[in-house]
Amino acid sequence: MNKKSKKPGERKVPERKLKAVTELENLIKNNKTFMICSIKNLPGKQFESIKKKLRDKVKIKVVKKNIILRAIDNSGIEIKKIKEHIKEDSALIFSKLELFELSGILSDNTAPVNAKIGQVATEDITVEAGATDLAPGPAISELSSLGLKIAIEDGKISIKERKIIVKKGEAVNEAAASIMSKLDIKPFKIGFEPAAAYDSEEKKVYIGIKINKEKNLEELKHAFSRSLAFAVKIAYPCKETIRYLLGKAAAQEKALSNKISNSGGN
Repeated sequence: MNKKSKKPGERKVPERKLKAVTELENLIKNNKTFMICSIKNLPGKQFESIKKKLRDKVKIKVVKKNIILRAIDNSGIEIKKIKEHIKEDSALIFSKLELFELSGILSDNTAPVNAKIGQVATEDITVEAGATDLAPGPAISELSSLGLKIAIEDGKISIKERKIIVKKGEAVNEAAASIMSKLDIKPFKIGFEPAAAYDSEEKKVYIGIKINKEKNLEELKHAFSRSLAFAVKIAYPCKETIRYLLGKAAAQEKALSNKISNSGGN
């Protein structure tokens, strides 16, 4: 007989688990992007809402960690580096989309939430200058304790200067959380947080792929502004610089003509 006998003490793997592993194996092999996302602190209502919005673009799976690890090992694909980013509160996303496009879509499907005490700021959290709806009272001492400069205008508290109340990497304290709640400042977002991904076409694992479109756009604008100024300075001709170069040349021509005219009159 060729049938293998079960070893003493060996546990039989349930059929449903074997099917789950096989399904994940096939999804890993047959999609362009395999992404690990954190869904920690993501309420079920938001999870289902995002899942519904993306159902035509992705397949989302939430299964036990040991099943994910076994599927990765069985897939035969060298993506062991992705394992360390798999937590108990992870969701798996499979898609035909390019991974950075997918990350951008996930970034679009987030919702702002209030800060909780102890949360670590991913960016500086700022209170902007301007009028508030807060009436004078206990809020005055709360705002002052955070170093905010205030004044009373038309019976309401007004913030006189922009102030960072929690720096990037710092934990939100009770005073900062209270003030942000009063001012309706929601510095955090909930949604699928990309942790790592595998691109089957590039055959590469990418880490740290979260995309902040607003921040990236500002960085691109800043880089473009600096590049444009440098290109004009070195007189590099292109469609973006040509009007500046022509304006500069016209100004120089006028200055030279004036100098020649003045020289000729002496």
